[in-house]
Amino acid sequence: MRQRVVRVAVAAVLIALVLLALPLVVGIRYAYFADERGELERDALAAAVRVSPQFTAGDPVELPRPAEGTHVGVYDAALRLKAGSGPPTADVTARRAAADATVSEHTGGQIVVSVPVTSNEQVIGVVRVATDAQIVWNRVLLAWLALLGVVAFALGVAVLVARRQAALLSAPLEDLSAACVATASGDLSVRAAGSDIAEIDQVARTQNAMVAELARLLQQGRHFAANASHQLRTPLTGLQLGLETALATPGADLRAASEEALAQCAHLRHTIDEVLRLAKADQGLTDTVTRSASDVMDRVEARWHGAFADEERRLAVTLQPGTEDLPVPERTAAQILDVLLDNARIHGTGRVDVTVRETGGALAIDVADEGTVPMSSTALFERGATTGDGTGIGLSLARDLAEAAGGRLTLASSRPTVFTLLLPQPD
Repeated sequence: MRQRVVRVAVAAVLIALVLLALPLVVGIRYAYFADERGELERDALAAAVRVSPQFTAGDPVELPRPAEGTHVGVYDAALRLKAGSGPPTADVTARRAAADATVSEHTGGQIVVSVPVTSNEQVIGVVRVATDAQIVWNRVLLAWLALLGVVAFALGVAVLVARRQAALLSAPLEDLSAACVATASGDLSVRAAGSDIAEIDQVARTQNAMVAELARLLQQGRHFAANASHQLRTPLTGLQLGLETALATPGADLRAASEEALAQCAHLRHTIDEVLRLAKADQGLTDTVTRSASDVMDRVEARWHGAFADEERRLAVTLQPGTEDLPVPERTAAQILDVLLDNARIHGTGRVDVTVRETGGALAIDVADEGTVPMSSTALFERGATTGDGTGIGLSLARDLAEAAGGRLTLASSRPTVFTLLLPQPD
């Protein structure tokens, strides 16, 4: 691109210089020859003044000293050379001047000016002044060379300016191209630098906005896959174990096992719906399914009671008076509580208490165990942060779910561990 910009700029300047120089070339030639004719005419008039009225009677003429290369001659009425230098007999220019008119011609390699000499309104002679045209041509050629030097200097300056401007124009485009190549290679962290050129800067901003949106969509897709994997792993494991136990136990109630499996499948479907809802949270999708706090807590206790019992740990769910009938977004609360209870089972110790209470127009659900949290509350909710062998996704996902529902999830206490979920209540 730089070479193209330079070529276009130089071509434009060259055309402008040619269009400007051609009239100057013609003007210089015309001016030098016109100036020389004017000089010769002044010399001729100066010589004519020295011709006295007695010239016809043979009075000699004292001519001024001519410039080098200039020939001055005085001819009588018979057009014969009487003084100075020139052809012995008058040439065509002098003959025409004898008709009482000043004549200037470029002929025979010379510039000739002839003026008549009059006395008592009669032409008594002719003064002829001539110079070699090559002398004038030499001066014209020197002027043309000077003009050519100026044109070459201007063209050189134009090349330098064009190269600098080409660098200024192409540098941001090269940076933008490098950013596009990096993006195409999979690096979505690269951003195009701004530019002082408004049009290129607009392209860079558009490119950056596009890459940022692509990065957001890709990150959203990765988060969705990770969230779905995290949330589905535990219920799928429970479903598999329940079915395997029913098949391996002689005389087991298969109908009860099937009903439990169907309930687990329904919970899995709700889990998928909730993860999808979170992925589309920027579209304003909210959990519109609400149940009473007592119903939601009963379902949570039913799902997790067995898991804690298998580890010989107690799960206690308590609803403070007046909270039983308060509305709770079922799917959102269920997913968040599943994450908190799974964390309590894996990372916590001892008894687990789930307490539902009302505070300041909001519903608070506390999940507490007898363990400790060795991380700060800020780092704990960062995606990928974990205190053990986990993926570090659960608490980050739970916090996002709570915020998508207009609520808030916080670490109320690190020793013993207490997480508090705040859910807004309708006015």
